[in-house]
Amino acid sequence: MTTRFPVLLVVGLAALALTARPARAQSLALAPAEVIQTFTPGQPFKVEFSVSNASSQPIAVRTTVTDLWYNEKNEKTFGAAGSSPHSAANWIQFVPRVVTLEPRSSTKLTAFVTPPAGVRGGYYAVVFVESKPELVQPTAAQAQPVYANIRLGALILLNAEGSETYDVTLTDVVLAPPTATDDLNLRVTVANRSDTHVFPKASLAVFSSDKRLVAKAEAPEKRFLPGQTDSMTLTWSGRLPPGDYEGVLTVVYAGKQLETRSLPFKVPD
Repeated sequence: MTTRFPVLLVVGLAALALTARPARAQSLALAPAEVIQTFTPGQPFKVEFSVSNASSQPIAVRTTVTDLWYNEKNEKTFGAAGSSPHSAANWIQFVPRVVTLEPRSSTKLTAFVTPPAGVRGGYYAVVFVESKPELVQPTAAQAQPVYANIRLGALILLNAEGSETYDVTLTDVVLAPPTATDDLNLRVTVANRSDTHVFPKASLAVFSSDKRLVAKAEAPEKRFLPGQTDSMTLTWSGRLPPGDYEGVLTVVYAGKQLETRSLPFKVPD
């Protein structure tokens, strides 16, 4: 199992903290923020989370599970369990679903995962931990009472062991050479046609006409769910003398799978 960002996530910093108005008396943290795990179809397993209460009051929290997918803008979506392709939400149950955290304490929450036999590729869900709403603004003459709570989430990315098929394609590769005022910029569209998630790592090496390495750049790793298409951008802030160059783009994913592109370009006088 791989866990990402294995630190406590305070409200306001968690990737999925969805409360618009944090409760003044509540302070919750959840870890990890992301779980990546390979499973054997038909064999149950469990995933553990740590939730902590840094406040001076007991806090009751409940767990819920939704789908994890994306929309046409590549924004994360959290649909009802079973409403999205590659849904794992209906596989996941917490026992118990509601726990009370004592002041300045932490506890383990265990998610029991029961994948069906015969599934292939990647499956996804989001686990939410949510506190009971608390009154933060009493009723006033011209205002209704205001309640607020804390909602933290963790992404669940699962992959059926040995069943995945990988297919990542690169299109619309555009390299803009550096100028006196602009950095070198490369933009590439990445399409994940695999049946599971990938985390491509893109790098660019620039060679001079005499085959010397003169520049390197990397793009931050990016998550792509099955069928997802998005762009990756690399920049380099140095300057190159006028002349002919070759940029070599390399995108590595799923361990040793890779795609490369050769991009000749010229820096004018």
